Amino acid sequence: MSILSLALTGWLLAGPGYDPPGRPFIEIANPSSIWKFARTQGPKEGESFASISKTAETMQSDPEFAGLIVRCAPKGKIDVLVALIRPFPPRSHPRVTISSTGGGAQTFEASMAAAGAAVLLPDEISAFAAGKWQTTPSLSVVVKESDSEIKGVVALNGLREAYNSLQASCGQ
Repeated sequence: MSILSLALTGWLLAGPGYDPPGRPFIEIANPSSIWKFARTQGPKEGESFASISKTAETMQSDPEFAGLIVRCAPKGKIDVLVALIRPFPPRSHPRVTISSTGGGAQTFEASMAAAGAAVLLPDEISAFAAGKWQTTPSLSVVVKESDSEIKGVVALNGLREAYNSLQASCGQ
């Protein structure tokens, strides 16, 4: 699953026009952090996208849950996405519940990205990735769409270092 989710990450960065050139993923911080940094060429000349991703804790997650992606977005924004193995319909708006250790649970309406293979969380979630999540051990995520539910857990160790590296790369 991790190879598939990492390949998916590269595709999610640039969208449908992405042609995977086989760029390597670079591990951020120490080896136990397992956050992967990727930079991919965008569809326009000179355009590139950067992201960090972390695969799911496989023993605590459904097989359809790939992990978490934090990526640079236009105009200095940061997007947070949940990567899935089994896509939802591209125009769906799943309900996503995120629970953190000691932080309670919050539910959001999300939208789909990358032909339904990723759930784009609302803009307010990027503030959590920039702050509170950096000291949280893990997140539990539940994605519900119609009669379907996909659950997963992502460990957040190393997020602070990975997020800082991503932020430094966003304008480049």
